[in-house]
Amino acid sequence: MQGSFLEYAYSVIYSRALPDARDGLKPVQRRILYMMSEMGLRPERGHVKSARVVGEVMGKLHPHGDSAIYDTLVRLAQPFTLRVPLIDGHGNFGSLDDGPAAARYTEARLDASALAMTEGLDEDVVDFVPNYDNQLTQPEVLPAAFPNLLVNGASGIAVGMATNMAPHNLIEVVGAARHLLSHPDATLDDLMEYVPGPDLPTGGTIVGLDGIKDAYATGRGSFKTRAKVSIESLSARKNGLVVTELPYLVGPERVIEKIKDGVTSKKLSGISDVTDLTDRKHGLRLVIGIKTGFSPQAVLEQLYRYTPLEDGFSINNVALVGGGPQTLGLRELLQVYIDHRIDVVTRRSAFRLARRKERLHLVEGMLIAILDIDEVIQVIRASDDTDQARTRLVEVFDLSVLQAEYILELRLRRLTRFSRIELEAEREKLLQEIAELERLLGSQALIRKQVADELADVAERFGTPRRTLLTEARPSIATAASKRQAAQLEVADTACRVFLSTTGRAVRVDLVDSEEPPAPARTRRRSKHDAVRSFLDTTSRAEIGAVTSRGRLIRFTAVDLPVVPSNSLQLAAGVRIADYLALPNKAERILALVSLDSTTPISLGTRLGVVKRVTPGDWPNKPDFELIGLKPSDEVVGATQAPDTAELVFISSAAQLLHFPASGVRPQGRPAGGVAGMNLPSDAHIVFFGALDPDAENVVATVSVSSATIPGTDPGRVKVSFFSEFPAKGRATGGVRCHSFLKGEDGLSLAWAGPAPAHAVGADGSARTLPDAGARRDGSGTAIDSVIGSIGSEIVTA
Repeated sequence: MQGSFLEYAYSVIYSRALPDARDGLKPVQRRILYMMSEMGLRPERGHVKSARVVGEVMGKLHPHGDSAIYDTLVRLAQPFTLRVPLIDGHGNFGSLDDGPAAARYTEARLDASALAMTEGLDEDVVDFVPNYDNQLTQPEVLPAAFPNLLVNGASGIAVGMATNMAPHNLIEVVGAARHLLSHPDATLDDLMEYVPGPDLPTGGTIVGLDGIKDAYATGRGSFKTRAKVSIESLSARKNGLVVTELPYLVGPERVIEKIKDGVTSKKLSGISDVTDLTDRKHGLRLVIGIKTGFSPQAVLEQLYRYTPLEDGFSINNVALVGGGPQTLGLRELLQVYIDHRIDVVTRRSAFRLARRKERLHLVEGMLIAILDIDEVIQVIRASDDTDQARTRLVEVFDLSVLQAEYILELRLRRLTRFSRIELEAEREKLLQEIAELERLLGSQALIRKQVADELADVAERFGTPRRTLLTEARPSIATAASKRQAAQLEVADTACRVFLSTTGRAVRVDLVDSEEPPAPARTRRRSKHDAVRSFLDTTSRAEIGAVTSRGRLIRFTAVDLPVVPSNSLQLAAGVRIADYLALPNKAERILALVSLDSTTPISLGTRLGVVKRVTPGDWPNKPDFELIGLKPSDEVVGATQAPDTAELVFISSAAQLLHFPASGVRPQGRPAGGVAGMNLPSDAHIVFFGALDPDAENVVATVSVSSATIPGTDPGRVKVSFFSEFPAKGRATGGVRCHSFLKGEDGLSLAWAGPAPAHAVGADGSARTLPDAGARRDGSGTAIDSVIGSIGSEIVTA
């Protein structure tokens, strides 16, 4: 039993599981490449069925099962497994999560890189050994024009030992090999200047380089790889983690499964969904949605701890050297390969030298025969048989037997004047090549230079840029106790102020206590979109509401809104509120921000002059709900959260302004349709509704235009008056005149009432200049040069 087990162990170690340190191939891999080369499956020829390759390899060289051979062939063709694939596969060769199709459904041929591995086999560069039944021969090792073991790595489990080697970048490995060729005493640190670490086919990030240096020094070590993840806005309201590269040999389905298990077991929090958007065109794209209120960076660190987005790789550089297994460091691996290539180049040069000397010998014999061709023909014609002719040629012309045999087999068409010229040119070329080969074989330095030049050529042909990023490990917040992780992952609930511009942009300003008073708002430099429609003091995680023109209230939090410093606040930095809330209808607009915790009623005014105040209370547990029952042709034009002491203001397109106390409107429930707010002529509608503090300095801005012009092309005339100039009237009346029309004008395109000063912007958000306040309430205003898109109040951060 002991003898049988030792024989089995030796067979597994030497003939199955461990790669040769010279060509980096296991026997089955070597046999596949050699047999495909013998079958002529070159890159410029068509693919053949993989089953045919498997059958040839199994029948002639590899006496094992066809499934093992096909699995090896598949691995040699997978770009996510090998850094430089050696087989060009056609068909379904599998993925990180799924196996390949059967051998009868796929096709294969050699890749160009495989030709570099087998190049020169017909020039006696390696020894050939018998196959399993001694009827054929196979190469003991391939010439391997590049360091395949380091470039593509290896893995295997033998008896009592195993190997696990990481792939590397071809350009970097060749650079280290060339440096070692020219500097045989180079240290490990010198070589690591060229090979800083593995370069995995699937990219990713390697964190922690100490284990890599240990592996390069001793042959054993470990490192961790992390996925390449970016934090992106999946929508205006939602952020997510987008994974575009995974650790080596980790598939997206495995990651998704681990994430689902972690969420179910409460190990992972803050994750809303996981979507696999991987396709052939864009490659890997795994989208992990983050719940509102959670920090994407903190969730990512949690994923690194509990899912394969961070994976370990243990290096164990065990390979066959001289027929026995050894654990090799980086320098030893390069040295074994270099010695192999020096031997290959030496044997190839010796073989070429012998062939050229043989050819030169025949060419010289031909030249002798051509110089006296008539006598040669006479000798041959006078001979009784071939042996006599050969003997007489040797005696008469002082030729060798080989030269005489070659002359006898010569065709008459070669006996021309041009043949002599060609032979003389060939002789000169052969003499030159023989001299170069003899000079090469006579100098070890030239041989090493030849090896270095060939390596450089291979790196230029097959080298690609580095895919894996090398970095030191980053600290992980996931090391804290699990009961504290949820609090660490969530964004702090800080006091903030949310602004909504008249152009529909929203930003958040965190309110931080400061010993220095804020700069006066009036000294701010105006920029795009800096006209405020509504603002609200809240906290970053508190739920607030957005009132729309369709009378809906949409719940949301401001945690994912862009945060802008108060000292450089610009609403242009905000996100479009319609995108943030994902409004399905482009015609629906956000009119105001309201607090869901306040007891102050919400006032709404519609296009047809209806007013309604909604009683705060137990809001429905829905993401959105109706605040008013609108008629089919009606819509909300303004909304605000105003106390009973406020003045509700309507301005119609007929240039009429009506204001009355909010206390005059009895609050109603949500389904109610409101009450009459302002009486309108049949051809008029409400252009503004809002609420004002009667004790503040308020102004009224109106813009008159002609309905005969194309909307947005006529700047019209603008007027700014003090609100105190307008007397109050009762609800459901027509109000008072607020703008006088000149000839050609017939309506107001825009109106606004609010605290002074008023700020106007164009349709693109750029600032517009308004005249000074103080015009008569029924004045006609002044002409303006640029079209005003909207009017609002100034930004207040104090």
